[in-house]
Amino acid sequence: MNVQLDTVSATRKNLIVALDANEVEAEHKSVVAEVTKLARIPGFRPGKVPAAMIIRRFGKEIAAELKQKVVARAYQDAIKQEKVDVLNVVKVEEGEVAPGMAAEIKFLVDVRPDFVLPEYRNLPTEVLPLEATEAEVERVIEGLRAERADFKTAERGARKGDFVKLAYEGTLEGKPIAEVVPEKALYGKVPQTWEEVEGTTEGVIPGLGRQLGGLKAGDRKALSIAFPPGFAAVPALAGRTASYTVEVLEVRERVLPALEAEFFKAQNVEDLAGLQKQVRANLRMQREYQNRAAQRRQVTEWLGTAVDFPVPDSLVEAETQGVLRQIVEEQVRRGVPEAELEKSKRELFETARRSAHNRVKIQLILAKIAEKENLEVNNDDLNNFVYREAMRAREKPERLARDLANDRNQARAAQQAIIFDKAVDFLVAHARVTTVQPRG
Repeated sequence: MNVQLDTVSATRKNLIVALDANEVEAEHKSVVAEVTKLARIPGFRPGKVPAAMIIRRFGKEIAAELKQKVVARAYQDAIKQEKVDVLNVVKVEEGEVAPGMAAEIKFLVDVRPDFVLPEYRNLPTEVLPLEATEAEVERVIEGLRAERADFKTAERGARKGDFVKLAYEGTLEGKPIAEVVPEKALYGKVPQTWEEVEGTTEGVIPGLGRQLGGLKAGDRKALSIAFPPGFAAVPALAGRTASYTVEVLEVRERVLPALEAEFFKAQNVEDLAGLQKQVRANLRMQREYQNRAAQRRQVTEWLGTAVDFPVPDSLVEAETQGVLRQIVEEQVRRGVPEAELEKSKRELFETARRSAHNRVKIQLILAKIAEKENLEVNNDDLNNFVYREAMRAREKPERLARDLANDRNQARAAQQAIIFDKAVDFLVAHARVTTVQPRG
């Protein structure tokens, strides 16, 4: 066997493997012998069928098995001889593989890039204080009260936090919006809906809730609504100012439950002190989770900028498709029309490719750290992965475990994901931690 290694780029190699006729013939005889052992032909004992008859009867199967074995042997021997660390086989040119004939097989492969790891211990990370402030505890308790609030009719002008039942109709440059965007009826004319006055979240019409203060049942008012430039829900209204006529049908005020026995019982505590203690404990758990996620993000972002090296194209291309799918799904959830997605597909693809390039780069760094620190996947890691992914996908763990056992590629991907996670956990465990106060 003769192997020629050609460099296409820093991360792409071409392996040309030449086998002489004797090597191919030896593989052919081996395949025929295997088939002979298994063949059951009337008049012959198992394993005693003449080779010529086996070749005549099972010619197609033998030819296919021969090609598979020759290609597999050529690949394994070539990467072992040339010490090539292959990440992905991009293309295989098998050529003709026949008994008694020389064969040449070409493998285009992407290889692991060579780079020097940066110093990855003692990376700087920032976390928020674990203990909640009095104001944070109070906000949570007020939120719990709001969840059990009663809404009573108010015979007065609307105030912040009230809910207003209203009807509205909009026009754009004198033309009814219902005609401008007939497929978006909610933005044109609605006979009845509820809107929170100066609420923390926007309703359907941006800025409408901020203009309802002081209005009471029976009032009518003309309002001006400026749609933001990037208003993806209705691109025809983006960056434009519309006129709306609003009629108030009813005003209701939010009445919070008193901090007394009935409310405390609903929260499974005995009194205000017990509720405050419970809230503090929950906030601490949330903050621990948030801090951990923040540290993981910080160390991976640091890795992405700490070292530069070429990344294998085939890995980036595969990752790009996954990232692009996520971006498009998110845009669709936000209500972006298909026509808008089509217009911006080039920009979306470039965004996805940049993100994919960075992801692959970080994964290669994490893999090298895992190798250096002797991080390995054990049975507990696999079990935890299976249960976590089963919960996320709402599948039975047994089914997912069976899929992993039967699919080598899926199992390899799971092991890689676990190794990446363990490497990030290692970085966080050895990071330098600074506690900072929440911004804003």
